[in-house]
Amino acid sequence: MTADDARLVFAAARVARLATADARGVPHLVPLVFAVDGDVVVSAVDAKPKRTTALRRLANVRANPHVALLADHYDDADWAALWWVRADGTARVLEPGDAAARRGVALLRQRYAQYRERPPEGPVLEVAVTRWSGWRAR
Repeated sequence: MTADDARLVFAAARVARLATADARGVPHLVPLVFAVDGDVVVSAVDAKPKRTTALRRLANVRANPHVALLADHYDDADWAALWWVRADGTARVLEPGDAAARRGVALLRQRYAQYRERPPEGPVLEVAVTRWSGWRAR
C-alpha cells in the first residue's frame, strides 16, 4: 500500500486508536473519532462522559508529542478484506478558541452527525502526519 493509498483508506475509517507515551515512555492507547485534512489528523475532547477532563492523552502529547494512529478492518468471514493503516506524526494540543482548533471542529462536524448536533467544546488534538503506512490483503 502506498502512502497515498494509506491516507485514503485511513480517512475513510470511522474510528482509530491513538497511541501516546508520557515523558518516561509509558504507553497509553485510546480509541477516537477523527477527521483528515491532507497530512493532518484532528480529534477533539467532546462531551461524552469521562472520569476527568484532564485526559492522559493530552498530558502525554504535551510531554512527548510523538504519536501513532492506527485504523484497521477485521472480518472473520473474509480474511481477504483485512487491512490496517498507521499514521505516525507529531501532535499538539490546541485550545478551543484557537483558529486551528475551530477549523478542526468544523472538519469533525462535517464528518460526524453527533458533532453537528453537539460540537466538541474541549481542546483539539492535531497530528501532523510524517509517515503513512499500511497493509491490505487484497
